[in-house]
Amino acid sequence: MAPESELIRRIAPFALPVAVIAFATGTLIGGTDAGLSAAIAIAVVTLNFVAHGWSLALAAQISPMILYAVGLGGFVVRLGVIVAVIALLQQTEWFSIAAFIAALVPCTVALLVVEMKMLSGRMQADLWTVPTGPPGAPR
Repeated sequence: MAPESELIRRIAPFALPVAVIAFATGTLIGGTDAGLSAAIAIAVVTLNFVAHGWSLALAAQISPMILYAVGLGGFVVRLGVIVAVIALLQQTEWFSIAAFIAALVPCTVALLVVEMKMLSGRMQADLWTVPTGPPGAPR
């Protein structure tokens, strides 16, 4: 199994409980709108992580150059998606940018820490299997 897929498999089950905690905390501090905004932030972080993992796992099967392009370009695209989600949600009356950011930032940092801990002691490049021949050639 690709390391990215393994990370997704291990981390994804925590998304719903963390979203519930974010909703409850946001609701207690700022009301239902803040709670909903915080829960949406957790969903955005989770979907962002899953998209990142799947795209890297797929790119690693193609070539190192594609892997690099997806890793670098995907970062920019994923940041753009977060900005677009914020811009769209700010058009609504109920959205709380403060609650959204207050949930998004710590969740992202915690996710990165868990990811680093899971991969510590292993070189990321050693975890990928990259085909050496042309596409469709036997391995």
